[in-house]
Amino acid sequence: MDQHITWDQFMAVDLRVGTIIQAEPFPEARKPAYKLRVDLGELGIKKSSAQITHHYTAEELVGRQVLCVVNFAPKQIGPWMSEVLVTGFEDENKHIVLAQPQQAVPNGKRLI
Repeated sequence: MDQHITWDQFMAVDLRVGTIIQAEPFPEARKPAYKLRVDLGELGIKKSSAQITHHYTAEELVGRQVLCVVNFAPKQIGPWMSEVLVTGFEDENKHIVLAQPQQAVPNGKRLI
């Protein structure tokens, strides 16, 4: 990849760590997904929809720290308003594996 960005462009994406405090099935979604509530510390509790049902059950997501983009505009997904994007990587079968810190860090801390 030859395209470079500036530090300011990178810092324009506000990536924060949060802890999933609630996860439940989202049957109204077009693709299998969960409705999540993520504790982002000083930013409060935010909602997200995540297509992560292949590798994770709703029960095992609770308490897990994840990396979220917090400065996208909210997005209506069916009856659910997603306020943050929970990030991850596609595996070899295009199923999402969550991006997570290697050790616990305070909720709301920014990726730098």
